[in-house]
Formats: sequence, C-alpha cells, structure tokens
Amino acid sequence: MAPEPKCAAISAAQKRAGLSYADIATKIGSTEGRVTQIVTGAVAPTEAEFKALSAALDIADVPHSGVHQTA
Repeated sequence: MAPEPKCAAISAAQKRAGLSYADIATKIGSTEGRVTQIVTGAVAPTEAEFKALSAALDIADVPHSGVHQTA
C-alpha cells in the first residue's frame, strides 16, 4: 500500500525545498535517521513531529488523521 496521502505532502515539500534529511533534522531537532524514516513512509510521524515538519517545510493547513500506511 502507498503512504497516506497527507503524509506524502512531507516528502513532496522536502523535494520542493531542496533540503536534505540532515537539514530537516536540524530544523526540527531530530535525527537524520528519524526524518528519513518519516519522509520515506517507513514510520508514521507523531503529531508533534508532523507539526514540526510542516512548519520546517512551509506546509500550511495540511490535516493529519494519524492514519498512516506503509508500503
């Protein structure tokens, strides 16, 4: 199954911004490994992580249901 579409917004925003996983991790105070897992859809972000990623990547008003399916 594909990742939940709302979570895919993070991956798309990361590509648009041209930021590396390390850049994003620094912005949100996380590890590069954790950011990689979230952006690639391997794990679901917590609500706090999703909010931090949304802010760091300039994603406005993206609802997140907490439902996440991985491939």
